[in-house]
Amino acid sequence: MSIRIGILDQTPIYEGETPVQAFRHTIELAKAAERLGFHRLWVSEHHDSEHVAGSSPEVLISHLLAHTERIRLGSGGVMLQHYSPYKVAENFNVLAALGQGRVDLGIGRAPGGLPRSTQALQEGVSDAAPLKEKILQVKRYIHNEPLADETHPLAGLRAAPVVDAPAELYVLGASVDSAAMAAELGLPYVFSLFINGNTEVAQEAFRVYREQFDRSGGSEPYVALAAALIVAETEEEAKELTSEHKLVKIHLEGGKTLTVGSIEQAEQFGEQSNEKYRIEVLEPSTIKGNKESVGRVVAKLQRDFAFDELIVTTATRDFGKRLRSFELLREALVEQGLDAFEAEHEAIQTVVG
Repeated sequence: MSIRIGILDQTPIYEGETPVQAFRHTIELAKAAERLGFHRLWVSEHHDSEHVAGSSPEVLISHLLAHTERIRLGSGGVMLQHYSPYKVAENFNVLAALGQGRVDLGIGRAPGGLPRSTQALQEGVSDAAPLKEKILQVKRYIHNEPLADETHPLAGLRAAPVVDAPAELYVLGASVDSAAMAAELGLPYVFSLFINGNTEVAQEAFRVYREQFDRSGGSEPYVALAAALIVAETEEEAKELTSEHKLVKIHLEGGKTLTVGSIEQAEQFGEQSNEKYRIEVLEPSTIKGNKESVGRVVAKLQRDFAFDELIVTTATRDFGKRLRSFELLREALVEQGLDAFEAEHEAIQTVVG
């Protein structure tokens, strides 16, 4: 058995530090992830936040490409509901030209911020297309596919630069509906277990995705599970590190439920939404322990879900502890005989010396 491992980095701003220092940590993590043999590193998109710095994944990916040689880099994800599919495709075609076959475009469904920032991002936009239609447009542009309707006003339009190895497109979600959409589009799918910790929903999402996947374009299903994970030297330390964070959800009267970074942010979201709301604070669904126990849990998850990749996000209040968690994770998987991890490491060593 082998497991491919990726990292989701949200560029957290640690207490007493600045956004500049947060970006330096992301750069350091990308270099470490490449050195250790992780398959990919994705950066997130958040707006109007005092706790995370990554508001523009495209810009950050460009910088990380210049500081790495082999590891895949991408967005986890771009919040396409706010943007023109054409401009997103142009941005990622530029990145794909710079990254030469190691750029990913993960597309998320969440707003990535409070209602105020959503309003600002969508200022002047009316009658926006549904997300599925926007993803189809991005897919067409990055693969330089012509419109079927030659009389359409945009017929013949290309998203320059046209590249030989375009960004790989992923649909991100935490529901059966998002899995069904990814299947219909024939695209790889990532289920965020750290947002929706219901493993039954995750299993159903994977089942629906595999059964409904459209292979007409020549692609095959590819599923990834994104999970929160902390590895420490001891079980006690892992529990202590995990206790530093809570999972905060806001339930709006209109039926929407969103995960936010803090109770304060949930209150701000509720006030800005102009809806009645309810805040729920939960223990995060986090894989935690020393490297022996985490290695066993990850191996069991792979047996249970049969995913193609595990993407991990690790939240601690100390960057050193966070970096150490990834080092211990690598050791845990190698000791479990999960040779895909070792193969990635050997490939990177060949490239970067």
